[in-house]
Amino acid sequence: MGPSAVSHVQTVTGEVDASQLGRVLCHEHLLSLLPGPWLSGGRLPWRDGPAPSFDEEQVAAAVAAVSGLAGLGFQTVVDLSPYGDVGRDARGNNVALLREIAQRSGVTIVTGTATYRQEFSPHWTIEASVEELVDRFVEDATTGIGDTDVRAGILGEQPTSLDHITGHEEKGLRAAARAHHRTGLAINTHTTHGTMALEQVDLLVEERVDPRRVVIGHMDNHPDIDYVRRVLDRGVNIGFDSIGKQYWDVRVPPLADDRPDGQYAKQAIKQSDQTRAVRLAALVTEGYTGQIVLSQDLTGSQVYLNPTTHGRCGYAYLGSAFAELLTSYGVSEADLDVMLRANPARLLTID
Repeated sequence: MGPSAVSHVQTVTGEVDASQLGRVLCHEHLLSLLPGPWLSGGRLPWRDGPAPSFDEEQVAAAVAAVSGLAGLGFQTVVDLSPYGDVGRDARGNNVALLREIAQRSGVTIVTGTATYRQEFSPHWTIEASVEELVDRFVEDATTGIGDTDVRAGILGEQPTSLDHITGHEEKGLRAAARAHHRTGLAINTHTTHGTMALEQVDLLVEERVDPRRVVIGHMDNHPDIDYVRRVLDRGVNIGFDSIGKQYWDVRVPPLADDRPDGQYAKQAIKQSDQTRAVRLAALVTEGYTGQIVLSQDLTGSQVYLNPTTHGRCGYAYLGSAFAELLTSYGVSEADLDVMLRANPARLLTID
């Protein structure tokens, strides 16, 4: 079935009106929650029964994880898992699981479609031309992802690397831009620690994308708030979408299995939520509220690095502890509603 001619939001269970979204977590990965010790108090319900399949375990973990969102006014989660990453495969197996999570939890789920950085991408995405990727994204949005009838409701997270854009990444961004024109879907990007954001905007504008239909992701991780302001002044939206992720490992391809035993070096990042709150409050005061969306980008594999935020509260952290922190800096409930409700509804609406 093709897309409706009436304005709507495309979810994994069908079309809904934007007024039904409630508050929205705009950048998550619901099938990347394991391991995660905060789920169900660290004790998942099947531990006394037969071992489930990994798919069953993922679904049950996600249903448990989103169970407290409604009490904080959240009704919708946007899953931005690209091909070849955190379970997205060409057959669409993971979006079928997303639909099951939505049906079992009652939470509205919107899924994206995108390629990712080359080192994490399946071979077919690397070999594909721009136009072949365009056709794939359009099919995902209008017919269904893989062998399913689950349709994408946003294009993303489409990435760039740290301090540079590879040819594979440029191809993906251009494909998303051209698919945007054919589908009306908004575009959500991934920046690596906030770098290359202005270059992303330049490329998308060159492809004639309206900046108002673009979210530049992970801008809460850039070290210079003046750079963030420069991005906002281009007219795009930005994601403060790593809330609660105060420490995380730099994502690199898996280490070779033949490495020797013993210590090895790894890169890690810190970005405190205190810094995020101060910067976000400043941007709200300066009038940028209508261009900001919020999320946590929570993954179970890095929960252990954030025991007092994601580890203690899971998805509830943003709407509870972090919201209280923002309030202490003068961000009102009305401001929060713009960033969590109005802005996502505008971006996810397909005309």
